[in-house]
Amino acid sequence: MIRVVLVDDQPLLRSGFRALLDLEDDIEVVAEAGDGLEGLAPVRRHLPDVALVDVQMPVVDGIEATRRIAADPALAGVHVVILTNYGFDEYVFDALRAGAAGFLVKDIVPEDLLHAVRVAARGDALLAPSITRKLIDRYVTQPVATGAGLDELTNREREAVALVARGLSNDQIADHMVISPLTAKTHVNRAMAKLHARDRAQLVVFAYESGLVVPPGS
Repeated sequence: MIRVVLVDDQPLLRSGFRALLDLEDDIEVVAEAGDGLEGLAPVRRHLPDVALVDVQMPVVDGIEATRRIAADPALAGVHVVILTNYGFDEYVFDALRAGAAGFLVKDIVPEDLLHAVRVAARGDALLAPSITRKLIDRYVTQPVATGAGLDELTNREREAVALVARGLSNDQIADHMVISPLTAKTHVNRAMAKLHARDRAQLVVFAYESGLVVPPGS
């Protein structure tokens, strides 16, 4: 059973999401909250698989709530998915850096919401090719950061991280590297452990910030 906590200051939206999620046999909404500070308590109490967190809320916003969840070792199994009205913007990028597994626009169709919750619960990043493209566009206009951390990775791990940053799944990485899907997953997981990345979304951010992947045209 996938356990979900909803954190949003709009009661109507929370009710709609809860009604949709609770219809599924494999998903259960275990708690709701109206702001980031209020939401931390049920996240700590229930240890959900997924926390759906609004990016803009009173008291404590979604970015700070994500940062606090990511910083707590006891919450390592909680995958934060940011909810936004605006698509990919500066807030969402900051949330990915804070530790979010991905983001959803609030007008998402029901089928995509359900799929996203299941993807996040597996520990995969919610980064569609269009989102990866936005990350690339950001780094075209900004200097590349230092390569700190790259020396911790083997050559194969570096290659796997670079392919994650290009939006490839483990199966696609396996095909590209001519290895088994299990070996591809092992490379990705070891890279995540060495880089202290919570999920694949943070690997994507790392790949561009470190210069492992260079955006076209830069």
